[in-house]
Amino acid sequence: MAERLSDIAIQRELGNLPGWSRRGEVITKTFQFRSFLSGISFVSAIAKAAEAADHHPDIDIRYTKIICTLSTHSAGGITQKDLDLAKQIDRAQETVG
Repeated sequence: MAERLSDIAIQRELGNLPGWSRRGEVITKTFQFRSFLSGISFVSAIAKAAEAADHHPDIDIRYTKIICTLSTHSAGGITQKDLDLAKQIDRAQETVG
């Protein structure tokens, strides 16, 4: 099982993840796309990365706005798995545009 990170470790890592913020025991980021289909392509890319990592985000789809929320439920908070997947999600957004 992944271990929860300290508050300091989370804050330090979030400094390298523009747009991501902490909300209690989760990290979250809102992405905006030009079209619904671009957003859905992004969600598909996230799904592939999440499956490969065996770590699945909560995804809220609001037309062209996609909100991603990460937390390791089995650890009861934020772990390195969340931060690693956040980086992959950011890379996916760069490829979809």
